[in-house]
Amino acid sequence: MEHENTEIEETDSKLNIELSEQMAEGEYSNLVMIGHSREEFILDFIRVMPGVPAARVKSRIIVTPRHAKRFLRALAENIDRFEDANGPISDSDTPDLSVQFGGGVLGEA
Repeated sequence: MEHENTEIEETDSKLNIELSEQMAEGEYSNLVMIGHSREEFILDFIRVMPGVPAARVKSRIIVTPRHAKRFLRALAENIDRFEDANGPISDSDTPDLSVQFGGGVLGEA
C-alpha cells in the first residue's frame, strides 16, 4: 500500500503526515451535524441520498475546543481563497440535494 507524505513546518520542528491510498480516496459528505461538550466537539459527516429516508454517518471526527476554533479559522481562510478564485458560494439555508438525470428530477432528500 502506497502512502503520500506531507511535511508541515511547525514552530521548531517538522511533522511528517502520512496519507494512505485508501484514505486519499476520501468520503463524500453533504451534511455535517455538530455537537459539543465541555471537552470536545463532535463532527458527524453524513451522506444523504435522494429519495432515501435514512442517512448514514460516514465519518465521525472528535476534536478539542481549541482545535475546533483553529479549524473554523482555517476553513474560513480557504473559503475566502476559493471565492476569490471562483466567485461566491451560494449559502442558501435550504441545500439542493436533488439529483437530475436527463433533465428531470428523480428524487430529493
